[in-house]
Amino acid sequence: MVESTVPETSADEAGLAVRLRGVTKIYDSGVAALGPLDLDVNRGEFVSLLGPSGCGKSTALRLIAGLSTPSAGTVELSPRGTARRGSHPIGFVFQEPTLMPWATVRDNVRLPLKLAHTSGSDAEGRIDQALAQVGLAEFATAYPRELSGGMKMRVSLARALVTDPDILLMDEPFAALDEITRFRLNNDLLSLWRNLHKTVIFVTHSVFESVYLSERVIVMTARPGRIGTEFRITSAEPRGEEFRTSAEYAAFCREVSNALAPSYAGRAGA
Repeated sequence: MVESTVPETSADEAGLAVRLRGVTKIYDSGVAALGPLDLDVNRGEFVSLLGPSGCGKSTALRLIAGLSTPSAGTVELSPRGTARRGSHPIGFVFQEPTLMPWATVRDNVRLPLKLAHTSGSDAEGRIDQALAQVGLAEFATAYPRELSGGMKMRVSLARALVTDPDILLMDEPFAALDEITRFRLNNDLLSLWRNLHKTVIFVTHSVFESVYLSERVIVMTARPGRIGTEFRITSAEPRGEEFRTSAEYAAFCREVSNALAPSYAGRAGA
């Protein structure tokens, strides 16, 4: 059974944004992709899911977003803030920007509002705000073909933010970008998270990215994915290049890498 909200359960009372209990996913082919998985994510927390390909990280995001249904277990979202006019509890940033090539940046960002029948000055104000938040205000009339890979991903992020979601789900959004662009977007994402106070659940294959971004890194086991180890990244805020080059950062990365290694043991081509 899947519940899209938590009417009066302890999850909301406990300050949780997301609660998964006994969640499994078995596909029609018989492949057991996930679980059983128990996961609590606090409101305003930045959590990364880290693990090998096929361990169910993206599956977990899709279940939280309601894009797929679990084979067993419950998925609960806190209803906090979802009554705001034109708002939505979930924003999703996929691995690929999936922009409409015939539409301007502004019209690509407008799409969720259009689907929600939000129009007029409210919609225009939201679009302006989202573009400003990701640093693309000057590119509102550009087309995707005129943008770099990093800029396209910024459009995708703006499109996820335009409905003012409570929870932001991000599925390896920076994996295809060059290292310099990826570092810059990591910094910008952290700044947005601090300023907007969103709950972020971030899927990545990168130990270094997960440690840099997250308050908590969840290392998942090989398929079927379960929680193997959790790490709290207790560095001082705000994080910047000083943290990225620090001994503390290197030590966290080493610990997380060691915990991840068993998930890759015996995997051909890993």
